[in-house]
Amino acid sequence: MGKRRKVIIIGSAWPLRGGGIATFNERLARAYQDRGDEVIIYSFSLQYPSFLFPGSSQYTDEPAPEGLTIKTSINSMNPLNWIKVGRRIKELKPDLVVVRFWIPYMGPALGTISGIIRKSGIKVVAIVDNIIPHESKLADKQLAKYFVKRVDGFVTMSKAVLTDLKNFDNKKPKLLTVHPLYDNFGKAVPREVALNKLGLSADYDYLLFFGFVREYKGLDLLLKAFANDKLRKFPVKLLVAGEFYIDKKPYLELIDELNIKDDVILHSEFIPNHDVVNYFCAASLIVQPYKEATQSGITQVAFHFDKPIITTNVGGLAEIVTDKRDGYVVEPDPGQIANAIFTFFSLDKEDEFTQNVKEDKKRFSWDSLLDTIDGVI
Repeated sequence: MGKRRKVIIIGSAWPLRGGGIATFNERLARAYQDRGDEVIIYSFSLQYPSFLFPGSSQYTDEPAPEGLTIKTSINSMNPLNWIKVGRRIKELKPDLVVVRFWIPYMGPALGTISGIIRKSGIKVVAIVDNIIPHESKLADKQLAKYFVKRVDGFVTMSKAVLTDLKNFDNKKPKLLTVHPLYDNFGKAVPREVALNKLGLSADYDYLLFFGFVREYKGLDLLLKAFANDKLRKFPVKLLVAGEFYIDKKPYLELIDELNIKDDVILHSEFIPNHDVVNYFCAASLIVQPYKEATQSGITQVAFHFDKPIITTNVGGLAEIVTDKRDGYVVEPDPGQIANAIFTFFSLDKEDEFTQNVKEDKKRFSWDSLLDTIDGVI
């Protein structure tokens, strides 16, 4: 083990819900701690103004994660706060600052903070989820460009984002790595235990669509696929688990129109971390019918729980799932999604694919991400 370092992570963390972003940052902090480093997460006192946030709440009711130091300090709308936070972090003289960038709206705040830190010679590495979001707006490129100029280098977890980054900067170091496993949701539980927790019948297999519902995630494609007549021969239901970040009504109308109301189970509230295990362990197959994507943490939650996946050939999703080995990679088309579901159940692929997932997931380590970050500096 090398010298103990002081590492600062800038990004969402408890008590923000933040979906996969907060969970990732907290798990990243533990990975550095496992190496013997001292870690502080600087999170947001105000992440989004309420009118920009599509969900029911930005905050979790879950207890604070044990053993992590989290400073809720950054106000995304207050430039004076950005200067104050930047100076505070600079005075701590960290060996490394890792900043998480996922949306251009954060460009001014994170860019200003990073620029102040960097001027003192402290290395700032950005983990970039998206440089341009799936639902882009007019000023996004300028906001992202402001941020890109103020860090030393970049790590991405999909080839698509790496390519996009090169349109903003062609000089600073950029490295690609794989998204590590989300192994912080606990150990798998027996299927019957998970079903009981969720109040689901053991007479059916379950497809799982998990996570915030947004237009680009393609739930409408999955609903159309699931309505395919040839799937009615199987005792299978579709479980949709996650809060709607868009209008729910068109999806409810589509379910009625397709006459699949009895076979679709909607748990459309935010799923807290302690319940994640039950949804994945209840499911036989995870489906990601995304219309566009960069990478998705859902894949790595599924792999942690040894679950095969149907995913679409968009962004970096197909870089993780190996077609016909640990799942299926299809085009974002209801017919192709339906065919993959049919093949999975008609050929009884669950046991075979599960064993392959157990083997394939070994390459998704947090140590690999930490080594990649170090490779940038």
